[in-house]
Amino acid sequence: MAKFERTAAAPLLALNFVLYVVLLGFASWCLNRYIDGANHHLGGNGATVLLLTFAILAAVVGIAAKVAAGNHARTWKAEHISAAVATELVAWAITALAFGFACKEIHIGGHRGWRLKVVEAFTIILTFTQLLYLLFIHALD
Repeated sequence: MAKFERTAAAPLLALNFVLYVVLLGFASWCLNRYIDGANHHLGGNGATVLLLTFAILAAVVGIAAKVAAGNHARTWKAEHISAAVATELVAWAITALAFGFACKEIHIGGHRGWRLKVVEAFTIILTFTQLLYLLFIHALD
């Protein structure tokens, strides 16, 4: 049964890892452009800096959580589950905070470039896929 559980959790783990890496890339690029003052392509509003800051933080913590979860999925031992679940929970909490800023960014409106919209979309998607993975891991163990 443990082999089925590992293979069932692996696609969601890999999907979340790829989504976090893409989010890190886009959010880092947007923050770099924002700091350089090239806002005419980026756009944004008052929530942009907070969204980008927390999106980068969520992505870094999320990638670290996926590494811990990958170690747990590889060995599937009881000693690793607490570290994997704890880091996944912290990653989800920070991603949920970035989700709030993404919603605020969308609600305020104004001109937003396509890369900033990608950051918003990936943050929203990751909030739900990370929660789904966290619930899935709790259900399996």
